[in-house]
Amino acid sequence: MYKKLNILEDSDKHLRMISKDAKLPLSDEYKKTIEHIIDELTYSQIEELAKKYDLRPGMGLAFPQLGINERIIVIVHEYEDGKFNNYVVVNPKIVSESSEMIAAEAGEGCLSVNREVEGHVKRHARVTVEGFDVDGNPIKFRAREELSIAFQHEIDHLNGILFYDRIDKNKPFYTEDELRLI
Repeated sequence: MYKKLNILEDSDKHLRMISKDAKLPLSDEYKKTIEHIIDELTYSQIEELAKKYDLRPGMGLAFPQLGINERIIVIVHEYEDGKFNNYVVVNPKIVSESSEMIAAEAGEGCLSVNREVEGHVKRHARVTVEGFDVDGNPIKFRAREELSIAFQHEIDHLNGILFYDRIDKNKPFYTEDELRLI
């Protein structure tokens, strides 16, 4: 029987804390947690499994969302129908970013925020992220478009920032003339 992750709600104080660097290599317990996260994020993006296990769709999760304030993020990106790339980054840092800004046209969502939040979140169209894999080997990813948004969203979690903190209260929505919406 599949057991769902216990994902914290946005009112939990863990989501507002700045996470500390994780010790490398990761423990077997953390590696098992990462496998569980990958399974759940994958299932959540496959309609029949999402229904079967009562999962909200999501493509990323940061350890603080499980109450573990360490700098570990997991992203499961469906790059083609039914095909996924898994990104696990320990102690990630954005080392470069494009000047071009974009936003998800439908807005962003979060597995810790169980309600609709209206507004666009300005993000860099491209980012380069460096960090380590679960065994402590250096890794580097270049991400663009929705994957870039996902990396920025998950890294924000490590710094106690939720996506809706980045919605401009005076101008929550942008037109295509002002910002590229994807």
